[in-house]
Amino acid sequence: MISFSLSLVALVLGYLLYGRFVERVFGPDDRVTPAVAKADGLDYIVLPNWKIFMIQFLNIAGTGPIFGAIMGAKFGPVAYIWIVLGCIFAGATHDYLSGMLSMRNEGAGLPQLIGKFLGKTTKSVMLVFTVLLLIMVGTVFVYSPAEILHSIGGDTMMWVCIIFCYYIIATMLPIDKIIGKVYPLFAFSLLFMAGALMVWLFLHWPTVPELWTHLYNMGAATEPDKWSDAIFPALFITVACGAISGFHATQSPLMARCVKSEKMGRPIFYGAMITEGIVALIWATVSAWFFYGNPAPGYELIEAATAGFHTSAPAVVNLVCNDWLGVAGAILAMLGVVAAPITSGDTAFRSGRLIVAEWLKLDQRPIAKRLMICIPMFLCSIAMLVWQIENPDGFNTIWQYFGWSNQALSVFTLWTLTVYLLRERKCFWVTFIPALFMTTVCSTWLFVSKQAFCLGDMGYGLGIVCLGVAVIWFVVWHHKEFGKTNK
Repeated sequence: MISFSLSLVALVLGYLLYGRFVERVFGPDDRVTPAVAKADGLDYIVLPNWKIFMIQFLNIAGTGPIFGAIMGAKFGPVAYIWIVLGCIFAGATHDYLSGMLSMRNEGAGLPQLIGKFLGKTTKSVMLVFTVLLLIMVGTVFVYSPAEILHSIGGDTMMWVCIIFCYYIIATMLPIDKIIGKVYPLFAFSLLFMAGALMVWLFLHWPTVPELWTHLYNMGAATEPDKWSDAIFPALFITVACGAISGFHATQSPLMARCVKSEKMGRPIFYGAMITEGIVALIWATVSAWFFYGNPAPGYELIEAATAGFHTSAPAVVNLVCNDWLGVAGAILAMLGVVAAPITSGDTAFRSGRLIVAEWLKLDQRPIAKRLMICIPMFLCSIAMLVWQIENPDGFNTIWQYFGWSNQALSVFTLWTLTVYLLRERKCFWVTFIPALFMTTVCSTWLFVSKQAFCLGDMGYGLGIVCLGVAVIWFVVWHHKEFGKTNK
């Protein structure tokens, strides 16, 4: 619990100190924002700041910081280090600058920003990559809540159809109709649940592994694949939403189109990510108690779960919330593991619609043009979902590729932000160092993972090669870019 307490303080200080530094690097001012200049009553609408914060938090969080922390429990308290350092220096910086850069570019989506700063070819590749990632997000966040609702009553496919109907409605309607009205309530439920669990932890002060006694992969002895489950790089792929997530850069533009003043960017974008980091910390500690506490109260339950993390993680959430928080906890757990992923799914489809519309230059005010984009996306998602259901390990397979794709997208976002900061003669180190680190993480995982090339020790060497290539590319580009400027 001492490690948890120190990590919590570090996140708060990170927001107050480093968050303010990053804000000064960007330099928000009083210019007119897209929410005012391009108001259309559909996607560009001025919303209250508190509501934007709550929607942004729910959009980027969902159950990511909960499930990721539970899945990352096998790595032990080393996850604290990644959550704290990743959140402050990578994730929150990534979310803030991507949101602010969108605001500075008329509310542009991520592929548009990537194209502007990394070139048209990269834009074309990332356009397809981003839309596929968003469809995967919508798909993985359909099946899990449908399975949980099935345990209460009804057929899984019936719940899938109901959730998809909701997706269609929420994706098509103006952002202030459902998202603006209902999402703050769900966000409050997630925050209340996390806050109640934090109070419980401080009141009971359970014995959990500490950094100075368990700084190693605590699940290594039982893991069959030592390469895919090594702390580096597996921890940084498994625990994503609580530290850094490329998916967030697709969501920040949604709220960048609703902010009235640039000066609210830090509490909204940086603050929402720090809040998500706190939620991840809480669940990392809860998971540590659950798996490794003395006694470990729920370990037998997880050992008995054979259907993969999408069954065991909700099982942990429900067990803990029911045992610790009573009836209210059961309700909050249901909102957390059912409503939150659904809301993340529908904003993923909304982001996909806007990205494709931006690429095709389609006015989204006519409903027919919204349907023109939404229908193919939903059909792709349904096809992916059918494959997932028909394959015994389909959910885990899609989730693992989603996890890597998610972090790979953060790499391109960080490089985009680095180029922007350099061209503006601003402190580019705030994104350059995270860009190099995440480039190494994603390339190494691709080489060592059993889901990809499975090259073992050689994969680590190739990861270092990719790091060297990234540094060389950057140095060459920097020389050419500023050589032209100085002539």
